[in-house]
Amino acid sequence: MTAMLHTPRIRTALDRLFAAAELDANVSAPPPSATAQELADAMAGVYMPISARGGELLYALVRAVRPQTVVEFGTSFGISTVYLAAAVADNGTGRVFGTEMNATKAAAAQSNLDEAGLGDVATILPGDARHTLADIPGPIQLVLLDGWKDLCLPVLTALEPRLATGALVVADDITLPSMAGYLDYVRDPANGYVSIAFPVEDGMEISCRA
Repeated sequence: MTAMLHTPRIRTALDRLFAAAELDANVSAPPPSATAQELADAMAGVYMPISARGGELLYALVRAVRPQTVVEFGTSFGISTVYLAAAVADNGTGRVFGTEMNATKAAAAQSNLDEAGLGDVATILPGDARHTLADIPGPIQLVLLDGWKDLCLPVLTALEPRLATGALVVADDITLPSMAGYLDYVRDPANGYVSIAFPVEDGMEISCRA
């Protein structure tokens, strides 16, 4: 059986998106004093994607866990969502709920998923994840945190009452200093996780809700 991840339709979409993301290196960052919404709007044309290896890791985790509900914080243009949705499609069960604060990006991400043939298993919710994810019912079996780093911990704690026992929480870009508080939280056994860093580009933390 050929995984959907390697079909021409999905590979073409991912190759186009990664090529566009290569231009991100030439974009100036907005001032750090900006609000989350101001940051999202200022970076409306910036992809900020996961790495291809990180995407393959996400695909493998979803295939292994076979989650009914996958939640993603920080969809951007949907590169990571394509990997998540391809795995859900190959599992034959489940749904991905992505979130993106910038409305233009949210619409583009949904269009990119449709291009890849995955729009029927993924929904992109525009707006602040702390609000848009409030109505996603549990149990949630897999979470990807790849939005604004100072919001990763608040989003996680808001989701915690709906996390299934054994749920996996994956956080990207853990080498950034702004992820220190998040890492302290998930690495403290008192908070109910078994957590380990995984060596892909910029680092991913994989935490099991124990």
